[in-house]
Amino acid sequence: MAEKKKGFFDRLFSGKNQHDKKSPDEGVHRRPDETPSDQVPAGGAKSLQPGTNREPHAATVEEDSEAGAPEFLNETDKLGEGEDEEKPASTAPARAGDEESPPESRAAGEPEGGAAEEPRLPEPEPEPAPPLAAEPTPAAETALEEPAPPPTPEPEPKKRGLFGRLAAGMSKSSARLSEGLADAFVQKRELTDEALEALEDSLIAADLGLPAATRVITELSKTRYKQDVTLDEVRAVLATEVARTLKPLEAPLSIDKGNAPHVILVAGVNGAGKTTTIGKLAAKLKAEGHSVLLAAGDTFRAAAIEQLQVWGERTDTPVVTRPQGADAAGLAYDAVEQARREGIDVVLIDTAGRLQNRSELMDELSKVVRVIRKLDETAPHDSLLVLDATVGQNALRQAEAFTETAHTTGLVMTKLDGTARGGVLVALADRFGLPIHYIGVGEQVDDLQPFDASAFSRALTAETTAA
Repeated sequence: MAEKKKGFFDRLFSGKNQHDKKSPDEGVHRRPDETPSDQVPAGGAKSLQPGTNREPHAATVEEDSEAGAPEFLNETDKLGEGEDEEKPASTAPARAGDEESPPESRAAGEPEGGAAEEPRLPEPEPEPAPPLAAEPTPAAETALEEPAPPPTPEPEPKKRGLFGRLAAGMSKSSARLSEGLADAFVQKRELTDEALEALEDSLIAADLGLPAATRVITELSKTRYKQDVTLDEVRAVLATEVARTLKPLEAPLSIDKGNAPHVILVAGVNGAGKTTTIGKLAAKLKAEGHSVLLAAGDTFRAAAIEQLQVWGERTDTPVVTRPQGADAAGLAYDAVEQARREGIDVVLIDTAGRLQNRSELMDELSKVVRVIRKLDETAPHDSLLVLDATVGQNALRQAEAFTETAHTTGLVMTKLDGTARGGVLVALADRFGLPIHYIGVGEQVDDLQPFDASAFSRALTAETTAA
């Protein structure tokens, strides 16, 4: 039976020095950086290398049986306290097979004839690796640096005034008129008969109409005939004449609260912009402090009913509606009756768009007027005709038909920003003499402007001085 192996302490205190028979370094597996046994300080075993988990091997301990125990225990106590002693680096060359394996592998692979298991000291926990330096976040940078001053807000673009929007909206009409004037006077500075004839043709082509063109030619003939004239002088005379024609028709839409309610009927052909004009008027009237009720009298088109409802939501205005195809005259009657009952100031009645040459449709409009008058003999108090400026001279025929049927009391000219035929308003004034309440030069509410004869004449003729 094999002899029982001696333990570490048995060999240590047995009184036999095993190192007398062998060289201190013989048979010892050591890392290249370990200190040879002959370099161990006298009186004690080697301490652990800094940062390693290795324990001193039993074969490397040089001490006798009597003095070894206290010195070893003293060294062990020092190790337990975490003291690491610096050792000079080993200069011995490494041998093959001397690579150190992890402590777990060495313990598992200990040969049977080796030393008995030694009491292990608690292994120090590995120090965590230092975190990688992270780039400072914007918040951290802000904390370190002085806070930057808030950016200066960019000034909002200055809004155009009424005349600025009018001039921009009528740029096509003024460009067309200016082109005609330039053609007439580019090489003819003397105001001869030929020059006057060319000027008259250009004014008629710009839709101002024959009466207005004749007045301008007459004025120039009286004052500058056979004299040299400039294009700017012709513009000034033209602007003055246009303003003189339109000034008597400059009539703001006034609301008489004594009517209770003030009824406004709005008519015009399809596409002229009636429903949009009604919505913009509602916004303006409410801004002036009036209470308003809308009546969706265009019962022939579902889209018109929905469009007016949208305007009612935008302006926070109630809308009276009926299903598509319902009687428009009955709806108008109900709207006026509701307004009287609720004390509303203004009723705006939309009507179906109809061509002026459809007699049966025009008769339908006459019926609406008759039914309203059953409640108020003076209603409608205003009958507005919405005209599309893009139709040019056809606006004259529309005005004639609606004036006879709906007893038109005033005009609203729309879409002046989309046409070069804005001069037709002068022709309408000469022919019918109807008050002009509003003109439209864009899609926004503010683009429906109260009519100003002087501003209109300057924008039409591109004249820079007041007319």
